[in-house]
Order: sequence, then C-alpha cells, then structure tokens
Amino acid sequence: MSIFNILSILLTLSAVFSYINHRYIGLPTTIGLMVIALLMSLGLIGLSHLGISLEESAAAMLRSIDLNETLLHGVLSFMLFAGALHIDINDLAREKWVVGTLATVSVLISTAIVALLISLVLDLAGIPVPFIYCLLFGALISPTDPIAVMGILKSAGTSESLEVKIAGESLFNDGVGVVVFVILLAVATGTEPVTVNSVVLLFVEEAVGGAVFGLASGLIAYAMLKSLDNYNVEILITLALVTGGYALADRLHISGPIAVVVAGLLIGNHGRSFAMSETTREHLDTFWG
Repeated sequence: MSIFNILSILLTLSAVFSYINHRYIGLPTTIGLMVIALLMSLGLIGLSHLGISLEESAAAMLRSIDLNETLLHGVLSFMLFAGALHIDINDLAREKWVVGTLATVSVLISTAIVALLISLVLDLAGIPVPFIYCLLFGALISPTDPIAVMGILKSAGTSESLEVKIAGESLFNDGVGVVVFVILLAVATGTEPVTVNSVVLLFVEEAVGGAVFGLASGLIAYAMLKSLDNYNVEILITLALVTGGYALADRLHISGPIAVVVAGLLIGNHGRSFAMSETTREHLDTFWG
C-alpha cells in the first residue's frame, strides 16, 4: 500500500474518531482519539474471532510503515518544536529545578516501575522475556505527549506555575526518554560495554551534546530571522531548523529531541521578541499551532 493511501486512511479515521469524541464522549481530543482507537483495535480482534478477518489487513498496513522513521524521526520533532515555541523561558528558568527533576528522575522511576510490572505480568503468563527488554519498553512508554499535556492544561484552567512545571517536564522528558532508550538499547544489543563510565559518557554525549547543538542551530536560525522581514521565508527557516536540525543531530549521534526543544525555546522567546515582526509572529503561531 502506498504512503498516500496509508495517510489517507489514518487521517480519515482520525477525523471520524475526533467527530465521535466531540459529539458523544467529550474527552480531550488526544485522549478521546486514543480511547476510540484502542476500542477499535479490540473490535478488530473480536471480529477476527467471528471469522471476519480485518485484523490481518490492519496489521499488514502497519507493517508497511517504518514506525521508527515516521514517529521518532518525523512527527516527534514537529511536536516538540511546536510545544517549545509557546513556553516562556523566564517562567521555565524559575521552575528549572522542579522541571529538571521531573524530566529525569520521574522518567527513570517510571521506566523501572513499568519494567517491573511488565516483567511480572509476562512471568505470570508464562512468557520469558529478559528484563532489559522490559526496561526498554518502560523507557519507550514513560514520556508524556507535550502537545496533549499543554492542550489539557489550557482547557483545565490550571495555575501558571503548575502549567509551566508540567508543560516544561513534558517537553524535556521526551529527550530524556530517548536518551535512556538509546542507552538501554546499546546495553541490550551489546554494542556498548556495560560500565558506569560508558553509560555516563553516552548520556552526556546524547543529552548535553543535544542541548549544545540545539542552542547553536537555534542561534544560526535566529540570526537569519533577524536579518529579514518576510514571514514566508521565516516560516521556512523554522521548518528547516526542525527537520534539518533533527536529522543532523541524529547523524551526529546526539539527542535530536533535546536539540529541537532547546532551539524551539530560543526561537519562541528571543526570536519572537527580537527577530520577528508582528505579522510574522501571527503567521508563525498559526502555522505551528
């Protein structure tokens, strides 16, 4: 199946599910979509037991999608940049210790708890799986969706301080989660020696390297934005910053998510204040949501 047909099916299903959620369920859009998608998945499994085999067709469609390239190297970069654009860096700086602790310690704790629960359930089911792979699943599932989190916070009318803490944590925990996943994957596959020094070095390369690269690429984009006043070109520059920056960070084996978040914070604050006209800011907000 072609990528166009796959996108058509996914977008159509998303539109239908969003409509059903808005009319009849009333959950926040992202959560409603997830719940309905899960129910549909269970329905496909149920139909297969009745002799209506749609499950295989759905599975074949999913197998034709490179989820690593589509999600990790595609959608994630846009989500993180769009979220970072709307975070006030001064508010984030005031809550830096809370955000930093939540984005690191909480991800590690969540990874361990999920791994233990998965390992326990699999053991009870008689399915032997090495614990390192349970940890990999924990690292994959622990980070929260920044767009969903910020959308819920705005509709819930939470205090500004709480919103900054949770939104900031949801941005950086994706980067931390990816770093933890990469480290665990290296351990699981045996591509890196399992020592404290090697793990710390890999974490520094991924996390610190990603932050430095994001700052550098953001500054280059900032200088380009400041030198002109044309919102079409400026939006293209931000697109290039997200796609090109993420791809280059991945090529350099540093954290693309952290790089995109740092670049987004820079453009969303200093870039918005000192390098853009009011017209450009309006179009940028419309384009990036």
